Amino acid sequence: MLNKILLCVLLVMSSVTLSAQRDSVVFGNDLFFGIYSEVYQQPLTLSYTVMCPNGDASRYGMDFYVNDSVITSDNEDYRNNVWDKGHIAPAAAFNCDLITLYKTFSYLNCSLQHQNLNRGLWRSLESYERKLALCNKVFVVVDLVFSEKSEKLETGAVVPDGFKKSVYVNDTLTGSYYFPNTPTIKGVTFDYYKIQ
Repeated sequence: MLNKILLCVLLVMSSVTLSAQRDSVVFGNDLFFGIYSEVYQQPLTLSYTVMCPNGDASRYGMDFYVNDSVITSDNEDYRNNVWDKGHIAPAAAFNCDLITLYKTFSYLNCSLQHQNLNRGLWRSLESYERKLALCNKVFVVVDLVFSEKSEKLETGAVVPDGFKKSVYVNDTLTGSYYFPNTPTIKGVTFDYYKIQ
């Protein structure tokens, strides 16, 4: 009888835990803000303004950290696969000082991003944003795209199908780009992925 009661309690607790995962949680700090999906364990959208286009704080020794009030991805989701811990609001745009830089390492600001995309054209577009920010206000909105076919990892996180990034310079949209979450095409620039 006691075993049956314990089993019932465990089943109730697990169903409460599963149902407690929220489809969307608003989050933010003084660097970025957005909406996070605990179901996907990924951000849905995130916005930021480039603060330090030529900062030089070192990210040496920094790693991503979880948030105690939101269920996010974690180290296990990125282990032994092609997915980088891709900053959505790039660390290089906030390397004014160590405290500011550290804030970008929250898993709320992290996505499963194909390593080829993260280390290639995505990084080039981030560099372009910083160049624009030397003389302008640069505001960026990143939307992560999911579908019924999005891959769910055994660890629980869901891999985005792609990323849409819209760049505003002095409050005017100067370009939107859509990157599938796959290796990028060799020999093209990020302008190849411009959609408007």
